Amino acid sequence: MPSTRDIRRRIKSVKSTAQITKAMQMVASSKMLKAQQGALNFRPFAAMAGEIMEHLAEDTGDYRHPLMEVREVRKRAVIVISTDKGLCGALNSNLFRELSKYDTATTQFIAVGRKAAQFLARTKRKLVAEFTYHDTPTYAECQAISKFAQEMFLKGEADAVDVVFTRFINTLSQRPDMRTLLPMASAENLQAEARSQVPQAAAEHRRIDFLFEPDPATVMDRLVLYFMDFRVAQLLQEAKASEHSARMVAMKNATDNAQQLVKQLTLEYNKLRQANITKELLEISSAAMALG
Repeated sequence: MPSTRDIRRRIKSVKSTAQITKAMQMVASSKMLKAQQGALNFRPFAAMAGEIMEHLAEDTGDYRHPLMEVREVRKRAVIVISTDKGLCGALNSNLFRELSKYDTATTQFIAVGRKAAQFLARTKRKLVAEFTYHDTPTYAECQAISKFAQEMFLKGEADAVDVVFTRFINTLSQRPDMRTLLPMASAENLQAEARSQVPQAAAEHRRIDFLFEPDPATVMDRLVLYFMDFRVAQLLQEAKASEHSARMVAMKNATDNAQQLVKQLTLEYNKLRQANITKELLEISSAAMALG
């Protein structure tokens, strides 16, 4: 049976842990608001970009960019967007569970985030590249990931490139998801995907005529590259919003559990202390009766 000293030490330790988790909760909460706003702001832009690509595809006729080439998938590359740090609940575990759908013999993996790199190395999957990114992903970071995937596709090292990430739904809900990055889907599919994230954009959709200069094919050659960078940036923003939301919720639950444990330990301490006092009183009374 633990002594009162042991219980006091444990109460002190749990209180210290609660202070740490409370501080981490506040930090994650402040970052969460910015990350969520960034992810939500990307979605209307994605809807408009899909619409522009749709009109480009219509105006270019049979012309297709090399990144749109559809071929038999013999080798696949998968970009895994995880977190750099832990303490975010089951976010990474749920994400890594999606990787079991891929054949390890024909799949190469690109890690974005330290946790993904550690998981891929631990499970002995083929890791061909590793990238990191900040809380607010920069264009250079997105471009580096996008360019690496494009080079693998154009060189024939991969016939398709998928992205496995965590999609932000709300503060309490984040869902592992997969997007096909290459070959770039048809413009209609890209637009439908974007509108599914912004329902009001689908409701307000109307035909807009665009004038492309010097010609649609030239514009598509340049726009496709920017569009690829943008898609990577959007998925990174979704992952960051999910990470900070999951961490804030996890740290709040940890803080609540620590406070509840302190209450239980305090009750146990008071009971033990009262039992010791009662025992001492009985010993004193028994000694007095024996002398009396």
